Amino acid sequence: MRAWRSVRRWEYFGLALIVVAGLAMHFSIINEPQDVMTDEVYYVNDARGIVDGTGELRAEHPPLGQLLIAAGIALFGDTTFGWRFFSVIFGAAGIVFFYLICGKLGMSRRASHIATFLLAFENLTFVQASIAMLDVFSVTFMLAAFWLYLRKSYALSGVAICLATLAKLTGGLALPVIAAHWLLTRRDRRAYFGLSMVLAPALFFTTMPFFDAIITGYPVDPIGRVKQLLGVSASITFNGPPHPFASRPWEWILRPDVMPYYWDPQYVAVISFSIGVLIIPVLIHMVWVTRQGNTVGLFCLLWFASTYLVWIPLSLITDRMSYVFYFYPTVGAICLGLGWALSWLMDIARTSMAVRRGRAVLAVCWTYLVFHAVLLILLTPVFNFWVSFEMGAIKE
Repeated sequence: MRAWRSVRRWEYFGLALIVVAGLAMHFSIINEPQDVMTDEVYYVNDARGIVDGTGELRAEHPPLGQLLIAAGIALFGDTTFGWRFFSVIFGAAGIVFFYLICGKLGMSRRASHIATFLLAFENLTFVQASIAMLDVFSVTFMLAAFWLYLRKSYALSGVAICLATLAKLTGGLALPVIAAHWLLTRRDRRAYFGLSMVLAPALFFTTMPFFDAIITGYPVDPIGRVKQLLGVSASITFNGPPHPFASRPWEWILRPDVMPYYWDPQYVAVISFSIGVLIIPVLIHMVWVTRQGNTVGLFCLLWFASTYLVWIPLSLITDRMSYVFYFYPTVGAICLGLGWALSWLMDIARTSMAVRRGRAVLAVCWTYLVFHAVLLILLTPVFNFWVSFEMGAIKE
């Protein structure tokens, strides 16, 4: 009993429970389906080519994500487990970094747990960490960059931004978040911070030829390579061949739709309703608390602006085709603000409300959290897995 009490008092006990539960859910379905789904068809084939020595550079993305998928195949074989292993591991690491970000922003342990729970069991976040696509690697390095910046490890933060961008170009959106937050709140060690941020693009251009050479056997001109990446990306517009699930950035929030990745078992790219319906209220609340000097609100708004709002003018100016899973890097910002708001509401219910009313508010908050978790289970193959497992146990 004493040992159990010591474990429960451990600072990271709640985080450990969330991460272990998430990993258990991921690994329970990692082999479903036994086939490539959605963009896995591109990246798994790329990774196979890297492993067998016939790899080619993907024209629209940097090489790090494909190399990580290839590493899984090299370690565990050309199987669904090998394709998706590092996606799951990076997804879990991203949850850890997010929790650490909450702490560095001064959130209470309960608020940090709530925010982390919301992110770990949000559908879009869970699904992207379940499949062999590039986004989970980029987002995890982005979260690492935020945490390193908040703990004032500026040079390492620049390295993490570089790695996020090497996985997918959108990883570079971490840099404006950090730069704006530093300018508005810190302005310390100016030369060191400036050099650390310059380090991110400098490392990107100097290390990309090395990673490209792992794939092709020879280095590629980084300037020409970046021009190619940007050129291909700019060419994917709504004027091109139609895609049935392409959508405009404002639709992700105002008129959310489901983008199917696979139907049997069910994988869908959609923001959990429990999060999506509260995006605008959370942002309004974060604006209010930011005006009162709240550090969580400011970081939430900067994160949201850099990773989401940037898509709106980009879509209008370039007509660039986009999809709902592009919102994945922004989900953490909403969970950050929502976790803080729910904890704040619970505090008010306990201290400033009549007993009966306070209990009712607490019941609503806890019911919401349970609904959020149940919704994930219903949206993902986890539900089918446990039904099949129980039926198999009954037959035995």
